[in-house]
Amino acid sequence: MADSISSSDRERDLSKPRLYNPYQDLQVPMRNLYELPTSPEFLFVEEARRQRRSWGENLTFYTGCSYLAGAVGGAGAGLVTGVKSFESSDTMKLRVNRILNASGHSGRVWGNRLGVIGLLYAGLESGIVSLRDTDDVWNSVAAGLGTGALYRAARGVRSAAVAGAVGGVLVGVAVTAKQAVKRYVPI
Repeated sequence: MADSISSSDRERDLSKPRLYNPYQDLQVPMRNLYELPTSPEFLFVEEARRQRRSWGENLTFYTGCSYLAGAVGGAGAGLVTGVKSFESSDTMKLRVNRILNASGHSGRVWGNRLGVIGLLYAGLESGIVSLRDTDDVWNSVAAGLGTGALYRAARGVRSAAVAGAVGGVLVGVAVTAKQAVKRYVPI
């Protein structure tokens, strides 16, 4: 019986590659395997209802973004300072060194300052949200006010009050601008 297959049939079978399909025995339509849901999946219903980040995610987000923005801004300011400190007798290597030193120093200083401000803001905002058990604009404004006051508290009461007012106003303007963009700018 084995000899009944002709040699031309064997050659035809060997020349055609046999494709392996790992899903052939699953009896599941291929579409179900690759069309995954795009919405976030949660383990508990309470997590799905929540519309904001947790306090840890908030802390990481605000601190990281603030530090990055401060480091980039400080590096830019250091670049300007480094270029201004050029002397006519400096070689190119010395000029590059001045720019790198000034940018690195200013970037670290500004990054650390803004990182601390972001840390204070995130902690205060999360604390206020948990105390009031509501999430609205006033939480953000109060957190900005408290952040400014805490950041400048070591310089005296007057400085803390001014910084608190500036922080509250800045956050209020930022939240208002965000809501205006959401409402009036089509995306």
